Amino acid sequence: MYAIIGGGEGRSYGACGIDECVVYTISDGRMAAVVSDVDGVRLRPERRHLAAHREVLRRLMEEEAVLPMTFGIIADGPEAIRRVVSLNRNAILEQLARVAGKVEMGLSVVWDVPNIFEFFVNVHPELRAARDRFIGTSLEPTLEEKIELGRIFDRILNEDRHVYRGKVEAVLSSSCYEMKQNRCRNERQVMNLACLVGRHAQADFEAGVFKAASLFDDNFSVDYNGPWAPHNFVHIDLKF
Repeated sequence: MYAIIGGGEGRSYGACGIDECVVYTISDGRMAAVVSDVDGVRLRPERRHLAAHREVLRRLMEEEAVLPMTFGIIADGPEAIRRVVSLNRNAILEQLARVAGKVEMGLSVVWDVPNIFEFFVNVHPELRAARDRFIGTSLEPTLEEKIELGRIFDRILNEDRHVYRGKVEAVLSSSCYEMKQNRCRNERQVMNLACLVGRHAQADFEAGVFKAASLFDDNFSVDYNGPWAPHNFVHIDLKF
């Protein structure tokens, strides 16, 4: 299963699926699962398989609202698919209405500096004083002192992230239906933001990103990406 879409008519999208299999729909009359046939009962998350899964979603979302499925969901056959759709009908219809006419865009901001700790030492007197107190002497700092310095750094790092996220969200709120803060991938990342945006309002979102970028100086790098299927805004605990 790649996704669930609205509409009851049968469709075929050609041989664009995993292992170049034909992608088609299995419908229950009001919605349809987008699927392709596979050999075996397991799919390895190989790069080519993941790329094919993403490509199917990309093609689907050019035309309609899409509820993307996590890679690797396999059913025994058409009747099993129809049973899944039937068991989850209300939740699926609710989620389809939620993302209708919308796509997901991503925004990432990172500290573009050689050493993130030294950068924070230079801009935060509290951290600089702690650094000098713990490791600015001729004595080797204890393990407890190193841990305490790390705690201070983490606290200040997250406080700065919170402030910057609030400023960016305020700028982008008028061009997004919803926003979700995903976990930062590393210490350098200030924010990893997913945005639910109108399909035909991407230019407004891009303008908002450029406005938000003006909040940051040369110590930061701002990047946005998409459009994607709305993975971060679809929440269905499928019953099987």
